[in-house]
Amino acid sequence: MRIVVVGEGKVGSTIVKQLSMEGHDVVIIDNDPVILKNASNTMDVFCIEGNGASYAVQQRAEVGRADLLIAATSADEVNMLCCLIGKKHGVRHTIARVRNPEYFFQMDVIKEELGLSMTVNPELLAADEIARLLKFPSALKIETFAKGRVELIEYKIGENSPLVGMPLFALYKEYQVKVLICAVQRKDEVYIPSGDFVLQSGDKINLTASRDEIVRFFRAIGVFSNKIKRVLMIGGGRIAYYLANHLITSAHMKIKIIEKDLKRCEYLCEQLPEAVIIHGDGTDRELLREEGLEKTDAIVMLTGMDEENIIVSMLAKACKVPKAIAKVNRISFPEILNALDVDSFIAPKSIAANSIVRYVRAMQNSMGSNVETLHMLINDQVEALEFRVRKGAEFIGIPLKDLKTKKGILIATIVRNGKIIIPGGNDTIEVGDGVIVVTTNQHLSDLGDILQHTR
Repeated sequence: MRIVVVGEGKVGSTIVKQLSMEGHDVVIIDNDPVILKNASNTMDVFCIEGNGASYAVQQRAEVGRADLLIAATSADEVNMLCCLIGKKHGVRHTIARVRNPEYFFQMDVIKEELGLSMTVNPELLAADEIARLLKFPSALKIETFAKGRVELIEYKIGENSPLVGMPLFALYKEYQVKVLICAVQRKDEVYIPSGDFVLQSGDKINLTASRDEIVRFFRAIGVFSNKIKRVLMIGGGRIAYYLANHLITSAHMKIKIIEKDLKRCEYLCEQLPEAVIIHGDGTDRELLREEGLEKTDAIVMLTGMDEENIIVSMLAKACKVPKAIAKVNRISFPEILNALDVDSFIAPKSIAANSIVRYVRAMQNSMGSNVETLHMLINDQVEALEFRVRKGAEFIGIPLKDLKTKKGILIATIVRNGKIIIPGGNDTIEVGDGVIVVTTNQHLSDLGDILQHTR
């Protein structure tokens, strides 16, 4: 596909890198010649210097030939204008990065009036992910499928866990819970495990099931954390606003936000009257102590500095705070992050990029099935994808034991008429099913891609 990306900032560069790796014909439009030169030297892309909201510049980039236009500059209004002009050039699909909370409440109108295919709000997506982690604190990471009916949980096995030394085939016999461990990270190695895979202390496992079954599983192994009631946020930006609003209204948590900027504090006080807003430096240890760091149930570090977020999160864990979550912009060194005593890391730009990649893959779907949900797991080494099965697919009605799938692929869950099936060898895939696949084979765009074709 030919894809034009306007803006090569943090989100834009992540999107471009991912789309380029997937083999798309990517054109970048940006005002900064240094950024364009770097992109041209490191990726197989075509670069155009100029204002992406200019009709003439878009014409020079041959936007009318593109299958998709993605506007990811730092200005919401510019992004929407880019998409509007792109439509005038004849682009069928447009995606705009829109971050301002004021636009959030009128997004349906904006999408309809501008003909946008999709809007992406990295901060809102990040806030949603953090909220899920705070509601289920035992998890390191939570992804959802089938409109929330299926969850995929990342969990680290401790030294004293009853799971240590247990082969996967024994899980159901031992606990009578229908969960599937579909991916395991052991040090630097990643596995799509078979039934005889034996779990060890320190393994990071990804397990999938309905939320009720996952809750039963964690209770069965004696790992179910107390409910989080008090949350301390450091940094009062957009993520903090979205997150606090969500947690106050849906989870009734007590929220305290520490923010350096006085004007931002005043804004948050107006918008979040039920939250406690503190004007001060959230990295100051004395202030943290005064504001009850050691009595809080969770800390969420949301400043613009990765280093600050990581260090204060580690301080919180040293003070026995049950849950510490840190926002990071740079995820180039996952092995270092994995070694740190921080429960979870959130990368808004990666979350946004994954959301766009999911849309792109869905655009390329074939007759048989298409991608509905896409999540990257284990430092982007594993993909979990949800496909919708349509008429004409070659694998319909065939028992899974008779399907020859490629190496590194696991059919994790089948959702049929709202019922969640952890599949066995005799189960089949039928028209209308939602099928969740976990794989180390990157860039699947169709469920048929899991099959091993022989000639």
